[in-house]
Amino acid sequence: MRATVAETQPVERREAEPAPAEPEAEARGNGWSPRLVSAAAKSAEAADEDVAEIMAENMMLKARLRLEAERRDELQIILAQEIRELRAHIAEEVGKMEDLRTERDLWRARCEALAAPLFQGQQR
Repeated sequence: MRATVAETQPVERREAEPAPAEPEAEARGNGWSPRLVSAAAKSAEAADEDVAEIMAENMMLKARLRLEAERRDELQIILAQEIRELRAHIAEEVGKMEDLRTERDLWRARCEALAAPLFQGQQR
């Protein structure tokens, strides 16, 4: 029985295999490959169409670049304003801390002044 199965498989494989595809189509499917252009086969009209297509793509890319530059400039302006606001807030908070330190030092000095006679009386 194995002999009959082995004999029939090669026949089935030959029938099931598709005809080999063109090598160019396989190369395109696997990844990027440069477009081959033959100078003799290309007409002047086709060359003009290619140039027009490339120019249109170039214009589109320049427009995108201009938009991205404008967005970047807007973001930089916004970030600069945020940084200024944060610096002002930090300066305000540091000022408050300095006021609290000054008040603390004042109260400490008052407490020491009031406590000084108490501790001087114990030393005698």
